[in-house]
Amino acid sequence: MTKEQMTFVIGFVAFILAVAWVIWKNNRQQYQWFLHKVKNMWGNIPEREYTAKELDSISHYAKNHQDGRFMIDDITWNDLSMDQIFMMMNGTMSSCGEDVLYRMLRIPEFDREVLKKRNELITYFSQNEKERIEIQHLVSKVKKMSELSISDYIYALKDVDRKSNLKYIIMAVLTLASIGLIFVSPALGVFVLIAMLVNNGMVHMRDAKKIEPYLNCVVCIIRLLSAADGFAKIKNPKIQPYLDRIENGRKKMKDFRKGSYLVASSNSIQDGLEGIIISYLKILFHVDLIKFYSMLKSVDGHEEDIDDMFAAMGELDALIAIASFREFLPYYCLPDLKEKTSGQVTCSIENMYHPMIEEPVPNSIHIYKGVLITGSNASGKSTFLKTVAINAILAQTIYTCSAESYRSDFLRVLTSMALRDDLTSGESYYIVEIKSLKRILKECETGEPVLCIVDEVLRGTNTIERIAASSRILRSLGKGNVLPLAATHDIELSYILEDVYENYHFEEEIVENDVLFNYLIKDGRATSRNAIKLLEIIGYDKKIIEDAQAAAKKFETTGSWS
Repeated sequence: MTKEQMTFVIGFVAFILAVAWVIWKNNRQQYQWFLHKVKNMWGNIPEREYTAKELDSISHYAKNHQDGRFMIDDITWNDLSMDQIFMMMNGTMSSCGEDVLYRMLRIPEFDREVLKKRNELITYFSQNEKERIEIQHLVSKVKKMSELSISDYIYALKDVDRKSNLKYIIMAVLTLASIGLIFVSPALGVFVLIAMLVNNGMVHMRDAKKIEPYLNCVVCIIRLLSAADGFAKIKNPKIQPYLDRIENGRKKMKDFRKGSYLVASSNSIQDGLEGIIISYLKILFHVDLIKFYSMLKSVDGHEEDIDDMFAAMGELDALIAIASFREFLPYYCLPDLKEKTSGQVTCSIENMYHPMIEEPVPNSIHIYKGVLITGSNASGKSTFLKTVAINAILAQTIYTCSAESYRSDFLRVLTSMALRDDLTSGESYYIVEIKSLKRILKECETGEPVLCIVDEVLRGTNTIERIAASSRILRSLGKGNVLPLAATHDIELSYILEDVYENYHFEEEIVENDVLFNYLIKDGRATSRNAIKLLEIIGYDKKIIEDAQAAAKKFETTGSWS
């Protein structure tokens, strides 16, 4: 070996050692940063903004894994602002975690044992920080995807055309040969290597672009398996069923693993210097393209194994996020859920509050038949109805209620609240509303226990027909298997339905030309009438106020409008 060759070898070895040291230091710094991050996140609302596209992609996993079960429909989900509830709760570290958490919230459980097992792990993670952080660190290797759900990526591999990768192998061999030529003839070797680099770069840019979405699919599976390697080292009887599911997927994908670390996409499987090195290897030797086509066969037939591994990691990640959410709440309770009986459905909640309100006013209610709530605008009717519905959903999903106590049958929750004209179909508000109510009536006919929430029944039509139709619709909901709660400004309904509905109300107080709300629910129908007074408070013309008061008084006396 010549002196020049010896110098080259020593320099090369020194370079490799330096790279190894930088990678080790970088990994250590990343872990310290991660540790700081998860400790700061615990018990706090995650600071993350979502695009509509991201929320839509997160929802795909739930919609693709409904499995014929009852699912919170879009109207109810939007009425209750459940996307915001999800975002408050989503302290997950991975795409699989946030997908599974969303599915939990969207598909309520009707099996008490499933919920109790969830609660056991939620409580365990609350009390065992070391084990919790270990799992969070492992699932963080799966990372989060912004374009599509990982579950979408996994099944997208079925659409790839299978073809030979011989072309890429030949170019890789020629590149290796040019590197070897440097040791024989340095000048010629460098020239040939540059030529190969330019050619390979152009080919790689063209062909990689065609299969970029599918390379992302492979990267997603690689990330899952990388996390699975870490889970294989855990010895924890508390989560053994999850470890078994992860290990099963890991074993089934053994052939897929061989050389898979070389496959990377624009969403690299490695960070920092490692990612840069792999990027250059891709261009020089087409390792991602060669390996991609050889890996496709290893995925065929194992989609369900991959999906179950995804679900197991996601459940652990989601349950930790729920444990953190519990720490954030001012107080919470575990629900007492009754098995289905042939008797009257009931729901009793003590000191419940809306989890999204910073300084909420707790309210209590015992529901054993229909509930009709009256009161002025902004007095708290809609918020109260949403709070009942949200607690019913949280009870059967994360086994956590924002209340001091919650006791109820297992319920299917449907609402008709924040409706609007459908401009795309040209449907008026009234048409949208009666279609929304019809879906509730249809669900109530199944005989399953239903909690239905309606805000301002048939507000989209005239007073006479509204009272006539809404009173009949609400009466038809007063069945043994249904708990209907409705808010209305029509005091007449409180009299028409008093044999089947309990009357409650919210009220305001006018003090020194100011309107004060205490947001506390009270027994009976609303008796205060302050709508015209409120016009006066905010400065309407005195003539308008006097004429309105006179018209109202005349109607009360004669039953007709002037």
